[in-house]
Amino acid sequence: MADAGLTARFDLTKGMVLQEFGYDNDVDEALRSALADATGEELVDEDYGDVTDGVIVWFRDGDDDLADLLMDVQSLLDDGGKVWLFTPKAGTKGHVLPGDVQEASSLAGLHGTSTFVVGGGWSCTRLVDKGWQK
Repeated sequence: MADAGLTARFDLTKGMVLQEFGYDNDVDEALRSALADATGEELVDEDYGDVTDGVIVWFRDGDDDLADLLMDVQSLLDDGGKVWLFTPKAGTKGHVLPGDVQEASSLAGLHGTSTFVVGGGWSCTRLVDKGWQK
């Protein structure tokens, strides 16, 4: 189970709906469960048909175009919604270079506000709209 200090970094509240992209058998299940517990809602999948309060994206080197994906997920967010991008940690299979994350984020009109390690093999970058100030 992910610790409370880690899940607090996501600034989640009860009732938030989080949509998940890039789910596969390598994701951190304990973290997924902790995020669902923090919101009191199950994570919804890519086919969810309504706006959401936040998006979590599991992305690995070799997946489809990150900039395109980030542009697509933004269209599903309610005003002020956040994107958390999970990429494999440095030195692990599928690692995405920080410069690639920065470039794709910028192309999608986003910028990273923080990056931190989560779980056994993932890094998380919190992305917000470039106009967001905090």
